[in-house]
Amino acid sequence: MFSMVKSIGIFGIDTYMIRIEADVSGGLPSFDIVGLPDTAVKESRDRVRAAVKNCGFKFPTGRITVNLAPADKKKEGAVYDLPILLSILLASGQINADMSDCAFLGELSLDGKIRSVNGVLAMCITAKQAGIKNLFTPLDNATEGAVIEGIDVYGVSDVKELLNHLNKSVTLTPAKHIVQSGDASFDMLDFSDVKGQLSAKKALEIAAAGGHNILLIGPPGAGKSMLAKRLPTILPEMTFEESIETTKIHSVAGMINKKNPIVTTRPFRAPHHTISAAGLTGGGTVPKPGEISLAHNGVLFLDELPEFRRDAMEALRAPLEDGVVTVSRVSGTVTYPSSITLVAAMNPCPCGYYGHPTKPCSCSANAVSKYLNRISGPMLDRLDLHVEVPPVDYKSLNNSAKAETSAQIRERVNRAREIQNRRYAGTGITCNARLTPALLRKFCVMTDDASDCLNRSFDELGLSARAYDRILKVSRTIADIEGSEKIEKQHIFAAIRFRSLDRKYWNE
Repeated sequence: MFSMVKSIGIFGIDTYMIRIEADVSGGLPSFDIVGLPDTAVKESRDRVRAAVKNCGFKFPTGRITVNLAPADKKKEGAVYDLPILLSILLASGQINADMSDCAFLGELSLDGKIRSVNGVLAMCITAKQAGIKNLFTPLDNATEGAVIEGIDVYGVSDVKELLNHLNKSVTLTPAKHIVQSGDASFDMLDFSDVKGQLSAKKALEIAAAGGHNILLIGPPGAGKSMLAKRLPTILPEMTFEESIETTKIHSVAGMINKKNPIVTTRPFRAPHHTISAAGLTGGGTVPKPGEISLAHNGVLFLDELPEFRRDAMEALRAPLEDGVVTVSRVSGTVTYPSSITLVAAMNPCPCGYYGHPTKPCSCSANAVSKYLNRISGPMLDRLDLHVEVPPVDYKSLNNSAKAETSAQIRERVNRAREIQNRRYAGTGITCNARLTPALLRKFCVMTDDASDCLNRSFDELGLSARAYDRILKVSRTIADIEGSEKIEKQHIFAAIRFRSLDRKYWNE
């Protein structure tokens, strides 16, 4: 006999409907799974066989063929265990239920328990688009799927519970739809904790308002990491679309919080400098998202930037420019979104005290040059803001005056972002940092004084074409913060001031 059960496949964050077709016929006992299964899918045979017997059913003794259609796409993981079991029970006549508007996901234990799987949110979206009314997932994944409206998501703990529901002897209740709860509070992190560093705070405000990448240079203990960790507290709240997109990536990576499945706070990822290029961009036989994609719609913080491997740093260049990460493997090509704000921090030399006002540097000139040159010119060019973070003096540390809070800074950031949202409505651009060359000329209109200032600076500083574009984008953001329609001379000056440190350190 023949049967068909619907399920959902996943490749990267792209999902697609799958038909689990089973045929049970006479002949020598065999159990074959076809349709480009990987090792984990092939091992379903043993898990399904044991689960069928331990749930009180008879495993068919004839020839069993299971086809995962479409057959030209690679299938991976144990997500198909449950639908394979159901298709075999249907084909052998041991159950009889209408499953035409249902889809099933789940890994089986040998006693019939249903274990959680990754990527349920993305699969739920595809199921809804395909007209599926009821999606059955492992109990641990039900809240994740319930984020999506318009489809009933049932969490089931074992095969018997599911079959009782399908036979209508017991009725399960679908998981309650979860509404985005808004941005979580950052009670432990606030910009008011940072003493001094007014210039660095202003630069981070500009970075948040325009989505710009930033480099912090300073000695150990100056507060670079402290500043970077507080950047998410001044970024605009995530929209529902951003939350869903970010949650899909975290779901595929298996990093979802079961109690709070939807990501509502901007991600902050801080990988160690020993990370490989594949760890940053993503990798594996079927590529999983790397740190760049996990930071999508949030912040990627690279502390001690020169200590990162050269190939890892250079792997950042294309994602920073394009906003996506494309990973190609034999099994196929996966594209992950990577709209991030990069915050890089570094010491000015190996000992950390080059240029320090009180502590002498113990490094030779050659050691300093070699250390700084670990960062390539093209990589440095992609960092819009270069900020010196000097050591904090005792007077600033001992100052009891209350500094500006993250909430106060965020108000200005939100106003600037609202201006950008209105300006770029319908273009697909979300912030100034994402401006294309064509739109740059249209929206970055300068006064005559500002144009003359940028013209002189371009020749005197020997700026590249990319640096010219970055200065214009940063100037546009500074003007937005101040509510100015045109870019004025002081905005150009401020943007150039945040691009001058590469001349101070790298040209000496």
